[in-house]
Amino acid sequence: MLGLKLPTDPRWANIAEGNLEEILTDHAWCEQKAATNAITIVTLNSELDDLVVDMLALAKEEITHFEQVHALIKKRGYTFGRERADDYVKELYKFMRKGGTRNDQLIERLLFAAMIEARSCERFKVLSENIKDEELAKFYRDLMISEANHYTMFLSYARKYSERIDVNQRWKEWLEGEAKIIANYGSQERVHG
Repeated sequence: MLGLKLPTDPRWANIAEGNLEEILTDHAWCEQKAATNAITIVTLNSELDDLVVDMLALAKEEITHFEQVHALIKKRGYTFGRERADDYVKELYKFMRKGGTRNDQLIERLLFAAMIEARSCERFKVLSENIKDEELAKFYRDLMISEANHYTMFLSYARKYSERIDVNQRWKEWLEGEAKIIANYGSQERVHG
């Protein structure tokens, strides 16, 4: 369903499980950034009523996920660390086409967000199927479903609002580009690391 060209090696889950404090802190910050991205989409496209309504709902959901991960960190006696740079997302951002019309920029941002959600969904699936911690396995299985819904929503809006970009062709380019980027990751206890 996701169409990702390079699946995550299941052994990455062992790396993540080896430092749950780190993976949970990184995950919490990913949720905060996802909420911020949804608000940015609203700010830049306030005239698109249906998009605004769904992005506001998404921002609330992402903040709820942030809160849930933070609660897990506290429950387990971990320290909620500082925000981490996400080099994977920075590289994806560089892949985004800059310039063009406002509509072109919207479509690129929606595809950028869809790509992050697709990879996060896949990573959560890998965690849910490969970690021994039953509580976290269930938690990540539930979040995997949520991320899949986000991914499809972003793609649907890109298709709906595209004025001149062939979204299906551009999505294929995103999938190919992402495969080259993610090939350099998978050895850190980070959601995208």
